Amino acid sequence: MRHTLRRLRTAAVALGACTLGLSLLSVPAAEAAPAPPAAPHSERAPESEQFSAEGVTTVGELRTVDAALSSARSGRTQIIRHPGASYVKVHFSALRLADGDHVTVSSPDGRESHRYDRHLNRATGSDYTTDGRPGFWAMSVEGDTAVVTLHSSGTRRGSTATIDRFWRGYDRAEIGTHNLSTQSVCSTDARRDVACYQSSHPTEYARGQAVARLLISGGGMCTTWRVGNTNRMLTNKHCFSTQAAVSGSEMQFNYQCATCGGANPGAGTKVSGATLYKVSSGGSGELDYALFSVNNFTSIQGFGTLYLATTATTTGTRMYIPGHGDGSPKRLSIYEDTQNGATCTVKNANYNTWNISYSCDTSGGNSGSPVLNGSHRVIALHHLGGCPSNQGAKAHLIYNEIASLIDNG
Repeated sequence: MRHTLRRLRTAAVALGACTLGLSLLSVPAAEAAPAPPAAPHSERAPESEQFSAEGVTTVGELRTVDAALSSARSGRTQIIRHPGASYVKVHFSALRLADGDHVTVSSPDGRESHRYDRHLNRATGSDYTTDGRPGFWAMSVEGDTAVVTLHSSGTRRGSTATIDRFWRGYDRAEIGTHNLSTQSVCSTDARRDVACYQSSHPTEYARGQAVARLLISGGGMCTTWRVGNTNRMLTNKHCFSTQAAVSGSEMQFNYQCATCGGANPGAGTKVSGATLYKVSSGGSGELDYALFSVNNFTSIQGFGTLYLATTATTTGTRMYIPGHGDGSPKRLSIYEDTQNGATCTVKNANYNTWNISYSCDTSGGNSGSPVLNGSHRVIALHHLGGCPSNQGAKAHLIYNEIASLIDNG
């Protein structure tokens, strides 16, 4: 009898060993700086504005805030902070800047910083996302604090910036609270940080570089990855299926621990969604894919790409899955239950018309992950969880539908 499965809404309470440590600015006593302005008061946005999408892991909430910066007075810095948040994504409802002036949205330590001037030119400034309403969203900043600063040449007055909303990322306990409890980890969770396999499985590690964490419209999480040699990305249709959602989303490459089990992921490289090219058609039995492109493509080309298998896989084929389950830094599923034990394999290459099945470990946020074989070709697009039959849409069937839109190498 066929098992009942659910699209991956699961999120484990633990986000894994690798978590981002945020260090605040320290100023030597001899060079003491003025105290920054107090963080503006914020309130949770109405329920109707919160993120909600069937099958997508919810990882944040929308907050409203009233904050303004002006070159005409001393208030040129605003601290947008929500204690314990995993990220902060700031919305500018208005940005009126003189030539030469700009704003930055940065982490307190300055290691992550996004710059915007009056032209909002991605080629000369930073990337950003939109939601169809006035203004724009700055790219997210890792951690619970975003420092927004108006930089003015001082020769002109009148530049202003207004902030009305921000997304704040849930902490690990909140992610577990806001998502369904059904797990897709089969038996013992054998996933490990990608860095754990850099020496023992260098090709799997290298192929995983093409995989990114997908932040959907500020509050949802999936996985996505480059497909083929041109500017194309794949994820699940249930992650997003409209141009508006693509334009509102971020792809975060290289979000992974620098060392095995370390608490040291960097912010990686973030780009916004550009053009939605195609989504699968059909109802519950569809292939569940979305094909799209990104802005600032040159900034992520160095992470490599993946290629779709063009013929069906077979039962027993060795497989592995890189992805961002629970929104965690990137992990690899290579083994079924124990390290150096049985490797993940395809349990049923013809589970049904559209899917293959496997018990390789996944969890909420893995939706959209590539399932690769021993030749490092993508044999399935992961999209359903429910042990013992986690499932991925057959890659050769997806290829048949999008072949004219990609360069599959």
